Amino acid sequence: MKIQTRYNYEKLWAPTSQKDIFKIIEEEVGNADIEGVYAYIKEAIKGGKEISVGSCKFRINKKD
Repeated sequence: MKIQTRYNYEKLWAPTSQKDIFKIIEEEVGNADIEGVYAYIKEAIKGGKEISVGSCKFRINKKD
């Protein structure tokens, strides 16, 4: 599953690696369970939804 991200101030979605997603989660939620948040994001976007974690939005890559 490829994930795209976009901060609230950006207009374009960008494909994002798992390593970069972990960095984003850490920046947005601090010392929370990063892997748990990542698992939640993957599960939530499976059906085509967009979710927000802090000021960053996540969605599944629609071109796959």
